[in-house]
Amino acid sequence: MKLYTRMGDSGETSLSGGGRVRKDDPRVAAYGTVDELNAHLGLAVSLIADQPAADFSPELARRLSQVQSELFNVGADLATLPHAPNRHRIPSVGDADVARLESWIDEAVGPVPALDRFILPGGTLVSAQLHVCRSVCRRAEREVVTLACKSEISPSIIVYINRLSDLLFAWARWVNHLSGHRDVPWINPKA
Repeated sequence: MKLYTRMGDSGETSLSGGGRVRKDDPRVAAYGTVDELNAHLGLAVSLIADQPAADFSPELARRLSQVQSELFNVGADLATLPHAPNRHRIPSVGDADVARLESWIDEAVGPVPALDRFILPGGTLVSAQLHVCRSVCRRAEREVVTLACKSEISPSIIVYINRLSDLLFAWARWVNHLSGHRDVPWINPKA
């Protein structure tokens, strides 16, 4: 089987369960940005693999990989029209997944000093990459919200992605903390 099909050459793409839409459709933008986030998380996992001795490495890599699988489910859910015949077979995220993300946020925030100012992305390479993931996650959230205004989607997706961006911020700070790096403070030029 060839990798290329030529079916997208007209600027349209097929959705799961049937139907075709333009490639700039809000549905495609939403699941495309979720896919981009997944790729950035894959880079974070690879960067962690290059630091196997770090205190956070094995567990954080495992959790990020779990999130990647869940984001694949989110993408499939977003790529499927609400009344598609195969809709019931599409895995989705739910309340238990959101609760797990919240417990991971609480774990990551616990040992890290409270914020007393805004911070900039940076510190370690892993932390900086997690901040990139967070910003892409926020864009995915905006695009999912845009899609939700135009089409029916699972409300759990918005909650999951919102909580995930909080988690990525917490993990970025946690990684810096465990690595002995301070957060990079934003310095107000007018202060």
